[in-house]
Amino acid sequence: QLHLEESGGGSVQAGGSTRLSCVASGSTNSRYYIAWFRQSPGKRREGVAAVSHDGTTDYADSVKGRFTVTRDNALNILYLQMNSLKPEDTAMYYCAGDLWIDHSLDPRSYNYWGQGTQVTVSS
Repeated sequence: QLHLEESGGGSVQAGGSTRLSCVASGSTNSRYYIAWFRQSPGKRREGVAAVSHDGTTDYADSVKGRFTVTRDNALNILYLQMNSLKPEDTAMYYCAGDLWIDHSLDPRSYNYWGQGTQVTVSS
């Protein structure tokens, strides 16, 4: 079992920055694949960024060049640095993890989820 808890959400103006954190606990294992997803009302949950145990990253096209995902395996923390934020980035952001995945940005690949943290970007 992997327990994930997000923090760092809030309200930001367009063009601004913020950083989300996700702390993993329970049966933590540095070989877990960890990812960030987001979901807006009425929309499907979409993959934002993912990082493998060896640091390989994947990003959605919509956030490439603006968001950076990193992980600290010693502290079991995942980060999402979000820069140049846009109103369309407004969503609930979720942290997810699993040992074996098919597609890093497909929510169906993950069994362990946090409760989410809201990010609101105002224009």
